Amino acid sequence: MNPDHTFRLALIVLAFMMLPVLAYHRVRSQASGERLDRRQEGLFILMTLRPIGLAMWLGVLAYMINPRSMAWSSIGLPEWLRWAGVGLGVIGATLLVWTLPNLGKNLTDTVVTRKAHTLVSAGPYRFVRHPFYDAVTLYLAANALAAANWFLILTGTAVVTLLVIRTRTEEEKLALRFGDAYRAYVSRTGRFLPRI
Repeated sequence: MNPDHTFRLALIVLAFMMLPVLAYHRVRSQASGERLDRRQEGLFILMTLRPIGLAMWLGVLAYMINPRSMAWSSIGLPEWLRWAGVGLGVIGATLLVWTLPNLGKNLTDTVVTRKAHTLVSAGPYRFVRHPFYDAVTLYLAANALAAANWFLILTGTAVVTLLVIRTRTEEEKLALRFGDAYRAYVSRTGRFLPRI
């Protein structure tokens, strides 16, 4: 079997591990029907994050449908590194499955908090403030490495960079919302990696 088809199947399996869980929690979190003002993210994030993310996901989908459709941006990576990418995807999917039930109805795709938002400090949130972004980062790295594709590396890196930039605004909103409780939480947890 062609290695690209093997890695294509691995990425499809990873997607089927993550997407149903993500969809379930996304639908559940939007049950309130509350509208969120995404403009609070700032114009730069609004104009960049979602368009670049869409381009990246279209590239991933194209690779999953037919790896040859993304051959124009393929790069030569050793098979062990591509399999390491699959391993990162499994870790990312596992982290996502752990994160989402703890995040619960607080899940949004923006920095804005819901009216019934709570401060989450259980599960992976005991160790880091943004385990969801960690899971996304691992999954994007998995796609790029397994597909051996510079376009997915470039767009995935851009998405992660924009999420990192956006966390500053997100944390400002959370500090305004939860005050000293959030500041105490920040003092004992790392942003993306656990505090040592």
